[in-house]
Amino acid sequence: MPTRRQLMCALTGSAAGLWLPSTSFAQLGKSARIVVGFPPGGSADLIARALASQMTGYAQSLIVENKAGAGGRIAIEAVKASEADGATLLITPSSMVSVYPHVYRKLNYDMARDFVPVTELASFPFVLVVGPLVPENVKTLPDFLAWAKANPREASYASPGNGTTPHFIGAMLARASQVPMTHVAYKGGAQAMNDVLGGQIASNMAVISNALPQIQAGKLRALAVTGPQRNKALPQVPTFVESGFRDLNMLEWFGLFAPARVPADQVKRLSDQAQQALRSQPVQEALTKAGFDPAAPGDPASFGAMMKADQARWASIVKASHFTPEE
Repeated sequence: MPTRRQLMCALTGSAAGLWLPSTSFAQLGKSARIVVGFPPGGSADLIARALASQMTGYAQSLIVENKAGAGGRIAIEAVKASEADGATLLITPSSMVSVYPHVYRKLNYDMARDFVPVTELASFPFVLVVGPLVPENVKTLPDFLAWAKANPREASYASPGNGTTPHFIGAMLARASQVPMTHVAYKGGAQAMNDVLGGQIASNMAVISNALPQIQAGKLRALAVTGPQRNKALPQVPTFVESGFRDLNMLEWFGLFAPARVPADQVKRLSDQAQQALRSQPVQEALTKAGFDPAAPGDPASFGAMMKADQARWASIVKASHFTPEE
């Protein structure tokens, strides 16, 4: 059984990755790695380390490897090129799967052709937050839209980049409310958040785990969350659906993938291992604390069907936005 110190390392980790001891129950018979396309400490990294801490039966050792860059695409391409032996896995948010095919003219991967879906891991909403540029008496979404309409030069929202999910959610809100808002694209969520906190930008459509500490500290005001119901971490914050914007019912999800040539029986064992880890108390607690909803039990087939439906939905959203594909 892993020691308390090993489990703590699994949940916090470092850029060098996570190492777990071999066990007599190891199925793979060799070392394995989970690749994420973002730096240590981010959402994908947190989920990968929490999951790996409980998947000690899958391989002799399990490493979380951070291959940040190109909005997560470097990691996807690395896993695509790996051996199809189940020793290299990918955890990625749904943007790379569902949105990127519609915003880039050319991708060096095709999720349907190059990967096999293993299981959904967790989902989360985005949260609209406002900072000190917006007057203190603006406390609700209707307040903010009224203020934005009366102050068009200051009505703006930040996103981590053109063609990202927060970019499109903000555009959908502006279109549905008929309140024009200027989109300000950054190279990453951290810089976007800093400028909202600093009063340079009015609002941010943020990943809930990134915004939660600032909301709890009183530095940001949360006005609405995407998704079908209120988030457990922010129960006082209404959904966009409650506020009359039914099309802003969307969640970002994280999924576990393997290269397409991994045998079906091994994919099934991997899915079972991941499901077991996902149901463990340490993983449930780690995800819930960060504002994530752990995924319900499922199998590779149901996850693949959900992925295809999500891709189709985002195709229509991007088309309606008149976004010009990049690269």
